[in-house]
Amino acid sequence: MESRPAIFAATVFLLFGTALPGWTGACAARRAPVAEGVRPAVAVPLALLVAGTSLALGVRCLVRP
Repeated sequence: MESRPAIFAATVFLLFGTALPGWTGACAARRAPVAEGVRPAVAVPLALLVAGTSLALGVRCLVRP
């Protein structure tokens, strides 16, 4: 059985990891800046990398023994 802090951390990581690509896609579709002062060619892949990392950490929190 998972501990409550691990479940909470996993929930936060998974929610952030699923919301960030949606927000990034919405900004990119409107041609709005994804990050202030950063070119979209750099900001979009970086945001998707952070989202993937967050999803991986959320899954790790749930499957860790």
